[in-house]
Amino acid sequence: MQELLLELFSEEIPARMQARAADDLKRLVTEGLKKAGLEFSDAKAFATPRRLTLVIDGIPEKQADVSEEKRGPRIDAPEQAIKGFLGSIGLTLDQVEKRETPKGEFYFAVIEKKGQATADVLPGLLNAAIQALPWAKSQRWGAHDVRWVRPLQGMLALFGGAVVPLEFGPVSSGAASCGHRFLAPDVFEVKDFADYQAKLRDAYVILDPTERRALIKEESDKLAAGEGLSVQEDTALLAEVTGLVEWPVVLMGQIDDEFMEVPPEVLTSSMAKHQKYFSLEDKDGKLASRFIVVSNMVASDGGDAIRAGNERVLRARLYDAKFFWDQDKKQNLLSRVPDLEDIVFHAKMGTLAAKVYRAERLLKHIVPHIEGAVIEDAHRANRLSKADLTTGMVSEFPDLQGVMGRYYALHDGEKPEVADAIAEHYSPLGPSDTCPSKPLSVAVALADKIDTLVGFFAIDEKPTGSKDPFALRRAALSVIQLIVENNLRLPLQDVFKAAHSYYEDLVSSEANTVADDLLNFFADRLKVHLKDKGVRHDLVSAVFALGGEDDLVRLLARVEALSNVLSTDDGANLLTAYKRAANILRIEEKKDGTEYAGVADSGALEQDEERALFDGLTEAEDGIAAALKGEDYESAMKILANLRAPVDKFFDEVTVNCNDSDLRVNRLLLLSQIRSALGGVADFSLIEG
Repeated sequence: MQELLLELFSEEIPARMQARAADDLKRLVTEGLKKAGLEFSDAKAFATPRRLTLVIDGIPEKQADVSEEKRGPRIDAPEQAIKGFLGSIGLTLDQVEKRETPKGEFYFAVIEKKGQATADVLPGLLNAAIQALPWAKSQRWGAHDVRWVRPLQGMLALFGGAVVPLEFGPVSSGAASCGHRFLAPDVFEVKDFADYQAKLRDAYVILDPTERRALIKEESDKLAAGEGLSVQEDTALLAEVTGLVEWPVVLMGQIDDEFMEVPPEVLTSSMAKHQKYFSLEDKDGKLASRFIVVSNMVASDGGDAIRAGNERVLRARLYDAKFFWDQDKKQNLLSRVPDLEDIVFHAKMGTLAAKVYRAERLLKHIVPHIEGAVIEDAHRANRLSKADLTTGMVSEFPDLQGVMGRYYALHDGEKPEVADAIAEHYSPLGPSDTCPSKPLSVAVALADKIDTLVGFFAIDEKPTGSKDPFALRRAALSVIQLIVENNLRLPLQDVFKAAHSYYEDLVSSEANTVADDLLNFFADRLKVHLKDKGVRHDLVSAVFALGGEDDLVRLLARVEALSNVLSTDDGANLLTAYKRAANILRIEEKKDGTEYAGVADSGALEQDEERALFDGLTEAEDGIAAALKGEDYESAMKILANLRAPVDKFFDEVTVNCNDSDLRVNRLLLLSQIRSALGGVADFSLIEG
């Protein structure tokens, strides 16, 4: 068994592409090995800013010999068919054998294939993998036809210590690599992966991104703790910085005091997005006047010049941010609202000003269902919600929309709850995002998102397959989160229709159609939302199938109660009995050409088990109806579960398809009562199991 080592050495690979590229390289090569019949024991891929590395252990030195059997035509087949078979396998008639099969006598060929040496298989396999490596963006360089994410400069390819000959454009493989661009640029020869990794470390390259990431975090935390501070958690930034350095050197810099009056989110965003710096905070969670920078250099002065240079660059960047902050405050948010007329939300849905106006009108259908929300404050927050999009700060830092609106609103003297609603009306942005709970924030967020959903459905821009360019699935999940987590009794269909009416002449679709389509869309999104909480999707379908239910809180209460009862023995057996009754009815209705629905004739019941089931169903139907009316779904389910005993006895002792036709019909009607009793709670036919 031998080791394969492959390194693709290039100019700097964008950090966001490295992990995916390493995984793709590993996938393509290992799939190629398996297809070639070459098993292996372990495969690992690594990435640094300048190299993709793959090491695979336990590869055999040659392919296994393969014996392949092929069946040809019958021995009495036309001569041309026999010649065609022999030509396809490269054998003569005396090299094949005849065999008797249940379908007659056929020619069979046994072809022995000798396995190739792995060293002979690898060049074609690796070249194909390198050429097939997918990049989000790639480029040609010089006069070469090949494409790569950045100019490829070298390839190291060893199998069992011997060079695997590869060609990619102007680059040929060898047994050499080189270290850090500045600290150790000299070329060195390697024998195997252990030698390669050790020599890289001596040349100031830490190959494993997991190790680099851990080192950055450890050193950052140590520097911060030395100042009584802590590093703000930012996993995305940590991953990106890990992909920017091969030899991380962590330094701490100073933020000038004059910039500390700027909102902390501005400083944090500027440092992370533009400079790739980590922000620090004190024990109270307030932004500290320090930052962490990760250098890719070991400096003789201990990093003083690097630190000073980064402080100088940050100072210039923050001067811009402070300028925007000071300038934007000179104009209040309300005066900026008319400027939204110049921003198009969507060509078929009008401007941002039109969207704000529609959401404002929609609030009167939402606010009454949110305890503590005041309609006047909701209107004010909604009117100002998009105004910060016209500020210089948000133009420079788009990720701060809403956040800056809050700061400007507070500066203008708006109510704190109005300012908070401006900041929070975009939330939640995903399942892991914090869901607003303040009444005003919830109201404005719902109005904004529902207007968006109704508008795009009205112009037939619905998500299709994996395509969702306007993030409508996320918007629907956000609405579901807002409703469920705040326990809102919101009549969605009425709200959808109201939102549709405010589009007036912009859309030609029917309000009822849009509302129905959206409710079905929400049902699918609700299944996704509940799947993460361990709720079965078929239970959601079973409750939604009843129709006319758009109160998500009530619907989820019913789903939870249904889940609870089905988790018991009585519930599970009742489901089995329901399916048995439904199957019998379906078969008999098809055979008789009629539908059995209604109430059995109590006077025609002959057996005690029939009468017990009839009495149980009659009592249950009344009890279930009363429980459902009072939204006491647990009680409704318990009543259903109590039917298990009479249903079981009925099926054990009563023959439904008896010889007496009148008695048979009456018993089928009794089965239909089982179906209708359970069907008042959920469509049990959609429940699996």
